[in-house]
Amino acid sequence: MAARGSVAWRVGGFAVKPGGRLFSHSQSAAAPLTAEQLAEKIRAQKREQEKKPAREVPKDPLLRRVHELVQLSQQLQRVHPNVLAKALKNGILYQNKEIVVINKPYGLPVHGGPGVKSCITDVLPILAKMLDGMKAEPLHLCHRLDKETTGVMVLARDQETAHRIQELFRTRQVEKKYWAICVGAPEQTDGVVEIPIIEKEVESHQPHFKMTLAPNYRISHEHGKTFKVRQHRDAHVAVTRYRVLSSASSCSLLKLQPVTGVKHQLRVHLAYGLGCPVLGDHKYSHWSKLAPQKLPGKALKRLGLEQVKVRYLPLHLHACELTLPEGEEEKKIHLVCRPPRFFSRSLKRLNLEFPEAEDK
Repeated sequence: MAARGSVAWRVGGFAVKPGGRLFSHSQSAAAPLTAEQLAEKIRAQKREQEKKPAREVPKDPLLRRVHELVQLSQQLQRVHPNVLAKALKNGILYQNKEIVVINKPYGLPVHGGPGVKSCITDVLPILAKMLDGMKAEPLHLCHRLDKETTGVMVLARDQETAHRIQELFRTRQVEKKYWAICVGAPEQTDGVVEIPIIEKEVESHQPHFKMTLAPNYRISHEHGKTFKVRQHRDAHVAVTRYRVLSSASSCSLLKLQPVTGVKHQLRVHLAYGLGCPVLGDHKYSHWSKLAPQKLPGKALKRLGLEQVKVRYLPLHLHACELTLPEGEEEKKIHLVCRPPRFFSRSLKRLNLEFPEAEDK
């Protein structure tokens, strides 16, 4: 203990007296550690921690599969911004003097927020310097993808280009295509979902907000006549084209083309419009609760999972193609991005295959 009338506090495993002197807990200790010695001691402890082997990968196939999925959802939230920027640089799909097109990884949000350690916006200045030197202007976002969505994402080298491309998205001149692995399959093998979408509060034991369908009208029967009654004037027009590419194991692979760009449009149209939610979409697989997606027994068996571990499944939604108009001569930039490894592995496990025309 400190002498009566004095004050002491702890730094690491040592007590510190006012004035900066250090003394050990043991009265018989030798000379006190200097600040440099204490710093070196902390560095040595850190080096020892780093030498310890990483947590062993389980031998059981089921536990190993869960381990892989947990790692997938956490890996990008642990790295230094420079490491993240370098990973994005290594995944660049295309670049010219105006734009840089990246392959957005799974689990990486576009913007920061509560609980977000790393996001794309934070590393845009670093990525720009890696590409164009220390005096480079930060790259600019042209559009967004959900945190859990992977694939083609366009960045602009300057604000003017960003505004021009954003206008192309707003006026629906950009053609976007996605692949999605879904639970179940639509009744029709191809078609168009044209149902407006609105955000609503879900009243349950865990109140929360979700996007949901808001049909243009409902049918009313009065005095023997049928009327169309318009609803939800604040709803957003939403149109999605879809085509089934493959079906097996109680799941299906769909190619999607969103004509409009409403928040969570594809996930809502698939889950509530076609009745086949995206695999790993734990938000839109239920309406009245927040709970892990419920999977058919056949899909669980093929994926090597138990229902209690389904919460670790990532969202299987991938932005595979994007076509941008270029200049005034009707030229186009066609961008293609192959799906991430976890998506391909799930396809293989579920016996789903791309038609030859798609797998190029």
